[in-house]
Amino acid sequence: MKELTIQEAFLKAAACCSGTEYCTSDIRKKLERWGIKEAQQKEILTRLHTERFIDECRYSKCFVRDKFKNNQWGRIKIVQALRFKEIPDTYFQEALGEIDDEEYLRVLHNLLKNKARSIKASSEYERNGKLIRFGLSRGFEMNVITRCLHVENEDFT
Repeated sequence: MKELTIQEAFLKAAACCSGTEYCTSDIRKKLERWGIKEAQQKEILTRLHTERFIDECRYSKCFVRDKFKNNQWGRIKIVQALRFKEIPDTYFQEALGEIDDEEYLRVLHNLLKNKARSIKASSEYERNGKLIRFGLSRGFEMNVITRCLHVENEDFT
């Protein structure tokens, strides 16, 4: 494989960023796969930030919106994924604030209602335990799950 120059790597990374949102850690991994040395990676990443191909705040907003609406993830799972991608808390806290609380509850309620149909349990206690574990696995907060279960319990039976 031909070794890329800094300019070629920048153009290739810029083309990636033009097509979809990427964060710094995603592009850094791509640059490593392309065989770009660390000093050159920093130079390329700085230029990508300067020319606004990479914007962590913009990325955070898109990520939060997509994972909540499309994947129906809760805030906890979204935060874990963003921290894994090394996004600073300040960027994604604002993005998480854009999730409407009523819509958040509605999404969780629908997830729990659909899951309740497929759960086999011998008691309401066992069924609620399984629903709580399911909600937690989707990244929703325990207090929101229990609130949703207690307020809407008749919907799940």
